[in-house]
Amino acid sequence: IELGFPFSDPMAEGPTIQRASQRALAQKMTLNGTLDLVRAFRQGDDDTPLILMGYLNPLVNKGFETFAREAAQAGVDGLIVVDCPPEEADPLADALEAHGVSLIRLAAPTTDDARLPAVVRRTSGFLYYVSVAGVTGVKSADAGDVAPAVARLRAASGLPVAVGFGIRTAEQAAAVARIADAAVVGSALVDEIESAAKVNENVTEKVLLKASELAKAVRSARLEMA
Repeated sequence: IELGFPFSDPMAEGPTIQRASQRALAQKMTLNGTLDLVRAFRQGDDDTPLILMGYLNPLVNKGFETFAREAAQAGVDGLIVVDCPPEEADPLADALEAHGVSLIRLAAPTTDDARLPAVVRRTSGFLYYVSVAGVTGVKSADAGDVAPAVARLRAASGLPVAVGFGIRTAEQAAAVARIADAAVVGSALVDEIESAAKVNENVTEKVLLKASELAKAVRSARLEMA
């Protein structure tokens, strides 16, 4: 499960996630509030991996060591920090490694062979492949284009590869599941939250219905390959 936290740098985010961040900030959501959600989730589930995804500013503000300790104590398994370049990541990686939290890096279509060693260095858990250039929730991923990149990243990192950006439908998720280790869906689920909230529908039911549809498609695709 991937949880986002409010951020101040929307460099990779399309309109859907930007609006979600604005809603969260309007409701006084914070990084500490996100960790509270993790703690609440862990009261009923100790097994499901939890990944936080966001930007560097809140972590700098809290302090890497403090954040890493509190995140581990809350039950966070890994962290994706979109705007933290590998060349500047050692202090954060040191803090996370000391508390057993994985630092998960992103690779993109523009990640060339010269850049790739820096991307995979000190990466653990899995590698996140950004399948399309641009911002979230706008373009669609093409499985045919993604497949060679996934194979290249697996070979370079020795890790599973998750593919995100541009996956909105069950069909797209299934296509990615046939070539990658995971399909990451964000904006499509956040759209369900926004649309349900606008008409006062049950947000949880809407999100679970969409997640179930996506998960069923992914499982079916994986079974086809078995």
